[in-house]
Amino acid sequence: MSKVALVTGGSRGIGFGIAEKLAAEKWDIVINGVRPEESVAEPLAQLRALGVRAGYARGDIGSVEGRAAIVKATQAFTDGKALNLLVNNAGVAPKVRADLLDTSVESYDFVVDTNLKGVFFLTQAFARDMVAARKADPAFAATIVNITSISATVVSINRGEYCIAKAGLSMMSQLFATRLGVDGIPVYEVRPGVIKTDMTAGVTDKYDKLIAGGLNVQPRWGFPEDIGRSVAALARGDFPFSTGQVIMVDGGLTIPRL
Repeated sequence: MSKVALVTGGSRGIGFGIAEKLAAEKWDIVINGVRPEESVAEPLAQLRALGVRAGYARGDIGSVEGRAAIVKATQAFTDGKALNLLVNNAGVAPKVRADLLDTSVESYDFVVDTNLKGVFFLTQAFARDMVAARKADPAFAATIVNITSISATVVSINRGEYCIAKAGLSMMSQLFATRLGVDGIPVYEVRPGVIKTDMTAGVTDKYDKLIAGGLNVQPRWGFPEDIGRSVAALARGDFPFSTGQVIMVDGGLTIPRL
């Protein structure tokens, strides 16, 4: 029986790094994004080249209609069976980094609707199916992994809405871990640090200088494959008695130091 994972935002950046590592361990993969399917032909081909099935679930997590489309496409891929793994990775940054005193309602809603509200309700939908599948077959394995950010606890006053959303997603991980523990469905949070992706491309010079100046204990950028390895370990079940825990993948950035 094949194992199926949905990786939201899985066509590039951290999401693709996760999808690629899972595919290498023979997970069938559904990636989600908002672009037309022809625009993600290359990452789908790369995943299929690893000898697994790969599909696309187009939809905006920040909208009711988008979430419904993601669920429908995923269920079509699994032939109506529940997912074995949900990786909530998709997220957006503020369109404009603004001082906390200048944050707009529009920016706040844009970020929080995608990064927190959308993730909550998408998880709710798939978790219901996972619970039902576990009750029908106790041998059915299901796991949820939420990708947050060091911004859940590290303050950036020029993107407060992003920090708030990631802090909320961290609490959401605790909530679902607690609710689903009795059903045998572990929930984990993976918290990346400074990762080299298209989202950080605009601040490369800034972080090059900070990393050279000792921002991280390990003096380098993180890469999508670093996150992928951690998710793959959780998906394998290497941490069976650790539901609700935070896996830091930040090169030691958040270690308190004098």
